[in-house]
Amino acid sequence: MSLVSPPDQAPAPETGPPRPVGVGERAALPDVLRGLALLGILIVNVQTFAGFREWQQRGVDGVVQVLTDVLVNGRAISLFAMLFGWGTAGLLARHGAGTLLRRLAVLLVIGTAHFVFVWHGDIISNYALLAVALLLGARMTARELVTLAGALGGWWLLLGLLAGVGSLAGPVRPRFDGLPDLTPGMTYGQVVADRAAEFQSNLIGGSVYNGLWLVALFCLGAAAGRAGVLTRPQDHLPLLRRLATYGLMIGLPLGVLLAWLNTGGTQTAGLLAIPVRMGGGLASALGYAGVLGLLAARGSLGPLKAFAASGRLAMTNYIAQSLIMTTVFYPYAGGGYGRWGAAAAVLLALAVGLAQVPLSAWVLRRFGTGPLEALTRVLVYGRARR
Repeated sequence: MSLVSPPDQAPAPETGPPRPVGVGERAALPDVLRGLALLGILIVNVQTFAGFREWQQRGVDGVVQVLTDVLVNGRAISLFAMLFGWGTAGLLARHGAGTLLRRLAVLLVIGTAHFVFVWHGDIISNYALLAVALLLGARMTARELVTLAGALGGWWLLLGLLAGVGSLAGPVRPRFDGLPDLTPGMTYGQVVADRAAEFQSNLIGGSVYNGLWLVALFCLGAAAGRAGVLTRPQDHLPLLRRLATYGLMIGLPLGVLLAWLNTGGTQTAGLLAIPVRMGGGLASALGYAGVLGLLAARGSLGPLKAFAASGRLAMTNYIAQSLIMTTVFYPYAGGGYGRWGAAAAVLLALAVGLAQVPLSAWVLRRFGTGPLEALTRVLVYGRARR
């Protein structure tokens, strides 16, 4: 299955001084996909916010956990990472390496602040650091980018599978839950101090461990940008049909396997869940993109088009989600950490994520952009733009 349809097409050249993309120049599909991915990321991340373990969910909580694993877990983050690669490669093509590096530097600062002062699960800083690799692929065709992504991603998945299989030969060990070490009564200052102490090792370790996989996803997004898959879906109907069919045929069964692995509390189950989650997540993400691309090509996105608003304010919404959830769950605020199961936590995530859709539409009508998007534009371009 190929991500691109020949012939490869380069982005249209732009004349005049560098500037951010204006409102009228945006295609709806990428923003809709980004908005849906943002909602999915919150549904998955709420496990870390609330402090419950996947393999301990029973009854209604267990059903919700299974649905999350099959439909969302690994899917939303894969889609979001590909869209980040799509946008980063587009900015590089329009404005050059200097502007791209300024933007990535700004994102690194914002991500660092998010990690230290708000939430330990930040992805912005890792993305900013690893996206520099796209400079090396600036002259690569879409087909070459897909080939590179396949090599990097395939190697990363193989290493993950080998780690999981290799653990079968050792003693049975408990599963690592990845949850933050929060105890009742911890103050905000104590939590910030702990996160500040671990930020550097987390950034470097996370970038090394996930680097090949994330760069592979960035390359897939960049390839989609080269071919115009998201901006001209009507020109790629055969490709979109293949993505929708084969992506979901592969991704959904792997989602079921992930749900089964997430009922096990052993180290082996946890290790095997990683490549299954991300491999199946990528397949499903491509399937979802194919389905929505076909709908967009026919002008049939319908109510889903509303998610374009939250997608356009992705950074503001992403960090707002962290602020809301840590306020509800962390010991220095609401203190709900460790007291909620999957069902209640996912219901809250859905409520927050869906509420951001009309709120984002209002912000866009009133201000033209979000506060963090405006700040980023000022720091990168020297001015905000409606």
